[in-house]
Amino acid sequence: MDKPKREFEKREGGLSETVHAQVQRKLKARREPNSSVWVGLGMTGIVGWSVAVPTLIGTGLGMWLDKNHPIGHSWTLALLVAGLTVGCFNAWHWVAREERAMREEEEPNDA
Repeated sequence: MDKPKREFEKREGGLSETVHAQVQRKLKARREPNSSVWVGLGMTGIVGWSVAVPTLIGTGLGMWLDKNHPIGHSWTLALLVAGLTVGCFNAWHWVAREERAMREEEEPNDA
């Protein structure tokens, strides 16, 4: 009966290691209950602003170009989409960097 359990743990990367890592994360969250809420709200705000600012800059520049240099297409719409695209890539990059930092921080605790 012990043999299937060992095979399962080998196959799954060690059930006890997985449970231990989850327990360590929960204990860390209990020690710092307020920080996780504030970190989450801060991340939401930063991601929102990282999308909103380039979008607003693109829209403002587009409106100025439409007023001072009118052509056949709308600068406002084109630069709004460009600003939104830049903002989304900026937010994606920032979130990926933060996620990488959190994983690196957890690795020593999981070992």
